[in-house]
Amino acid sequence: MMATMLTACNNQNTTPVADEFNYADEHFADLQMLRYRVHGFEDLSLKQKELVYYLSEAALEGRDILFDQNGKYNLTIRKMLEIVYTDYQGDKTDSNFVNMVTYLKRVWFSNGIHHHYGCEKFVPGFTEEFFRSALHGVGVEKLPLADGQTVDQLCDEVFPVIFDPAVMPKRVNQADGEDLILTSACNYYDGVTQQEAEDFYLKMKDINDPHPVMYGMNSRLVKENGCIQEKVWKIGGLYSPAIEKIVGWLEKAMAVAENDQQKAVIEKLIQFYKDGDLKTFDEYAITWVKDLDSRVDFVNCFTESYGDPLGMKASWESIVNFKDLDATKRTETISRNAQWFEDHSPVDGRFKKEMVKGVSAKVITAAILGGDLYPSTAIGINLPNSNWIRSVHGSKSVTIGNLTDAYSKAARGNGFAQEFVISPTEIGWMETYGDLTDNLHTDLHECLGHGSGKLLPGVDPDTLKAYGSTIEEARADLFGLYYLADDKLVELGLTPNKEAYKAQYYSYMMNGLMTQLVRIELGSNIEEAHMRNRALIARWVMEKGAADNVVEFVKKEGKTYVQVNDYQKLRELFGQLLAEIQRIKSEGDFVAAREIVEKYAVKIDPELHAEVLERYKKLNLAPYKGFINPVYKAVADAEGNIIDVTIDYTEGYAEQMLRYSKEYANLPYRN
Repeated sequence: MMATMLTACNNQNTTPVADEFNYADEHFADLQMLRYRVHGFEDLSLKQKELVYYLSEAALEGRDILFDQNGKYNLTIRKMLEIVYTDYQGDKTDSNFVNMVTYLKRVWFSNGIHHHYGCEKFVPGFTEEFFRSALHGVGVEKLPLADGQTVDQLCDEVFPVIFDPAVMPKRVNQADGEDLILTSACNYYDGVTQQEAEDFYLKMKDINDPHPVMYGMNSRLVKENGCIQEKVWKIGGLYSPAIEKIVGWLEKAMAVAENDQQKAVIEKLIQFYKDGDLKTFDEYAITWVKDLDSRVDFVNCFTESYGDPLGMKASWESIVNFKDLDATKRTETISRNAQWFEDHSPVDGRFKKEMVKGVSAKVITAAILGGDLYPSTAIGINLPNSNWIRSVHGSKSVTIGNLTDAYSKAARGNGFAQEFVISPTEIGWMETYGDLTDNLHTDLHECLGHGSGKLLPGVDPDTLKAYGSTIEEARADLFGLYYLADDKLVELGLTPNKEAYKAQYYSYMMNGLMTQLVRIELGSNIEEAHMRNRALIARWVMEKGAADNVVEFVKKEGKTYVQVNDYQKLRELFGQLLAEIQRIKSEGDFVAAREIVEKYAVKIDPELHAEVLERYKKLNLAPYKGFINPVYKAVADAEGNIIDVTIDYTEGYAEQMLRYSKEYANLPYRN
């Protein structure tokens, strides 16, 4: 719930930048692979480099967990595809093989057979006959066969999942009125209905508990022999082989921790992985929030709940990072003034925090990405997700500086702005202030937006159900948008003048109303929470400002453009919507959440959608981007002591994915 994703129109700058580092890599399907530089790694101490190395290994050991969480057949299908990719002896220029390679690359990227963002199942560009024949042509001992299973039996079991569009069509279904569990292919539930799952967890909750755990966060809910129970992800439980490897590297990391507080963080995380107790997780989260002095930091656990249609169960993810000391001065300025922003927020006073606690913010350099943050990743993170921990102990907010830098440099001169931005005036704002205001909006979203406001006493944090993630992301985005235009940012030296915010206002409205649609297939609805959030905001303010013509669509030479006519009134509308979204969140108003999301955030104008897709297609750009990780190697002396850690950026995408599948294949194919 607390991650900021890059939008389709971010960093659309038009001025080429000289840089010897090659940020852009291969392009396939709707995806482009990028590389990121780990600026400043060479300046870390040997002990810090060693810590990054151990934590990076821990970040990669959980890869199979996410594949399995995303779908029960994903590990089996990945293995089948990889064996054909490496061992196929036929014509590799044949369209079936070429299309299978693209399909495999998409499976790698999405950690499964469903689109990482839209959640729809991929359509194979190769035939069943080709794939069956290819599987017969490779070594049987290499295939993921169950005991006594033949190749044909494996195909009969798995092929409907790959080829039949009616089987497991959506990883996460958010369609109102349907059973969201039975119609979702994610592997968080087995044999239970949505009503059964909701009733199961409702019985667990004590509405008077001031410190509620995040029920169901680290388990699969199953029905066996008519009994509903949880299978907990822990050592000795589900996913144990992978978690054991993670813990092994965490233990090495604990031995080179920078200080006692960081050591306590790692120790408490290890305890959670061993006992699976959600109270232990809360203790870990509190300890982690208090670790403010360490240069190196990390996330390694079951974290975000976007992949669960009920927004409860958390996908496994990891990121290892270290503080960008210079860039962090910007976020530290924001966090020091957190109480001022809370006090001056346009929301009802009943929903404001009387005292903002523990808001820490920094700009980080990502060193490695893993799980649900790899290859597609967030550009900002605010954790922990527990409402009571955030209220009592605070939170950590980060902007991932080297990733936003990589996105920006890879997008220079791509023609996007010239195609979709209404005039040279707006393009000029984006060229001058776009990177700055993008970063500032992320900072405000993560540091202040997610950390602002409070639930009224007795409100269940899960009461908004499937709409919770969209409402939360809208709340954080609106907080950032509202304050981007505030004179306080000029006073604090965060923006250079009172005009800079217009770059973000225009790009946000253009994206929410139009350009994010390039990520959606024609005829589909908006499903993903961040995209719903942006559509909700842009469409709501456009409708409410119609009388004053605040924002409008205009036609130029047969093309549709967004035109903002009154930026100050647009800010006022952002403030009005923020007040309503915070009310919905604070009061747990499910009916209002459902109404506002379904009205503004889901449906798409098919005529506008078709136009946007056609214009974007001509640019030959990929609407989605992800990253290839660098490779770390520990250099040891004759006694086995690490004397250096080197970093290499040359590993290719397929090379990296095949190596990960070999070196970090920690789970059986069927869990």
